[in-house]
Amino acid sequence: MMEVTIILLVLAAIYLLMGGFLYAFQRRLIYFPVAHDADFTAQEITIDNNGTPLHGWVLNPDQDKALIYFGGNSELITHRSGYFADVFADYSVYLINYRGYGKSQGNPCEAALFSDALAIYDHLHKQHRSITAYGRSLGSGVAVYLASQRSLEKILLLTPYDSVASVGQKIYPWFPIRYLIKDRFDSASLAAEIQTPVLIASAEHDREIPLTHTLALRDRFQQARVVYLQIAGAAHNDIIDFPQYRAAVEKFISRY
Repeated sequence: MMEVTIILLVLAAIYLLMGGFLYAFQRRLIYFPVAHDADFTAQEITIDNNGTPLHGWVLNPDQDKALIYFGGNSELITHRSGYFADVFADYSVYLINYRGYGKSQGNPCEAALFSDALAIYDHLHKQHRSITAYGRSLGSGVAVYLASQRSLEKILLLTPYDSVASVGQKIYPWFPIRYLIKDRFDSASLAAEIQTPVLIASAEHDREIPLTHTLALRDRFQQARVVYLQIAGAAHNDIIDFPQYRAAVEKFISRY
């Protein structure tokens, strides 16, 4: 009996230690800052948000309309600049690194990224007739938040989720992630009031954002016109390279 008690105490201690580790280092499991892309050449831009400079680039400058791209958690946002410059030729495309990524200063967290999105929008709104938000993976949560706070022409969500808390709970089912997580990115709770046309795309073989989380978000949009598609054969990181996805994006932006 004593041995059983000791084993249970050891297991409980291990469980608490692992839970404490997840809680203490949770932001390191969400954000994976990338270095500055020194080889990329395009018009650079810096936007200040209350003393925090956010650095990025603008493609197709001086267009009437603008598109802001919110990338994935470890994405080099310049990687597919050719795709953005070509598909969104009628838009000035803003590739701006999250704080803590590239040459942008500060440390990433949900509240800061939301604040930065508003600052970027407010800065660009003075220069452009309309603004579209494009969010991929982690960035989908930032794009949805922006849509809930500002007027957008369109929203494009690539491999989005209902909430980071929900995704995290499925990854770590033995821990109360829903209660431990600080940065929830709860897009599902914001979707119902959004009226902007939305394109949502999922990848058939997405292992990072399971389909159930994308569909849960899709079903929460009640007032917006939603176009949904799943790209067969695609995975989380290569879906943007599929011709079917590009064709859907081009059709969406020309229709709305």
